[in-house]
Amino acid sequence: MDFGDIYQAYFRDVFFYLCSLSGNESIAEETAQETFVKALKAIDSFDGSKDIRAWLFTIAKNTYYTYCKRQKIYADEELSENTAIIQADFTERFSDEESAFRIHQFLHSMDEPYKEVFSLRVFGELPFEKIGMLFGKSPGWARVTYYRAKKKIYEYMEAIEHEKNQL
Repeated sequence: MDFGDIYQAYFRDVFFYLCSLSGNESIAEETAQETFVKALKAIDSFDGSKDIRAWLFTIAKNTYYTYCKRQKIYADEELSENTAIIQADFTERFSDEESAFRIHQFLHSMDEPYKEVFSLRVFGELPFEKIGMLFGKSPGWARVTYYRAKKKIYEYMEAIEHEKNQL
């Protein structure tokens, strides 16, 4: 299959994948174009052992993340004070001692595998690949489980904050 055929067959899939990541058609189109430029340059390294669409999606995802990192340099200058507060990092937001204790309390009562995956990631500082291996699962499974645990903790802390504001 020549590269023109690959482009014709998979551009739409890559474009829609990038739309789902970015939520913006113009960013998705720009990133999709860049994805295929990178794929063309690296086509000799594609050994055919994997599905070419999965290979293109990996390039697309990495290209999108690179795009986001480049944009952050400029976006930080434009963020309003309120936006910066809303988008504060999870660990910074709950860094005081009282909040940390509440998180540990909630974490202790959390169901498995959320409790263990979160602990391995945060306290053990293990990468998702190793966490997945410990459970006999994929790195993607570990990543999703971690973010679900993080979301549960975040919702718990929001509920406590809401109760404090009610008093």
